[in-house]
Amino acid sequence: MDHDIFERRIISAMKAIRDATGCSIPEAIDVFAVRYDELRRDRPDDFTVGPDEYGHGFYS
Repeated sequence: MDHDIFERRIISAMKAIRDATGCSIPEAIDVFAVRYDELRRDRPDDFTVGPDEYGHGFYS
C-alpha cells in the first residue's frame, strides 16, 4: 500500500486497504488519509510529486 501511495496510485492503495481490512470505502478513505499524512511527515522524499500536485488530475 505504501508504494501505491508514494506513486500516486490512489485507487490501488484504497483497494489494498479494503482487501487487507474488509472495511467500507469511507473507512478506507480514512485509513488512506492517516497513512498518507504519516508518510508525508516521515518519508517526504519518497513521493514522486509534491503535496500540491498529489491529487491534481485525480478527479478530472
